[in-house]
Amino acid sequence: MDMPVDNPEVLPALPGQRLQRGVCRGLRALDFVCVEELIPTSGLRVDVMALGPRGEVWVVECKSGRADYRADRKWQGYLDWCDRFFWAVDADFPVELLPEDTGLILADPYDAEVVRMAPEVPLSGARRKVVLRTFARAAAGRLQLMRDPAFGG
Repeated sequence: MDMPVDNPEVLPALPGQRLQRGVCRGLRALDFVCVEELIPTSGLRVDVMALGPRGEVWVVECKSGRADYRADRKWQGYLDWCDRFFWAVDADFPVELLPEDTGLILADPYDAEVVRMAPEVPLSGARRKVVLRTFARAAAGRLQLMRDPAFGG
């Protein structure tokens, strides 16, 4: 028996989660698949990791406001875990705060648009293997938990 599908228009509670949803929708339109709240290594948790059709790996950090951005002390650690790094913000965010050598995505809860492409810094082969394995295991584990929540692992 299939699990009931939640109402797809129920919005996440927190502003950052709303941006994550829009980012994932926008990237899906570009043929990327996403995993939210992914831990690539101990001490880091990225808001969105996206895997593109050619195996490219993007990390997107969603910032709901100036204070949220200023409190982020770990974002430079994410650069070692992706080919391109982006900030996702809403239309009211003061984008002049964001480093110009990073990507920029404007998002809302329903969609997103890449407005500044991030520079590409390709992952090494060994790091790419770790990232893809982490991505695949997280995605498969979440799918398995959805299909069989009573098991829980």
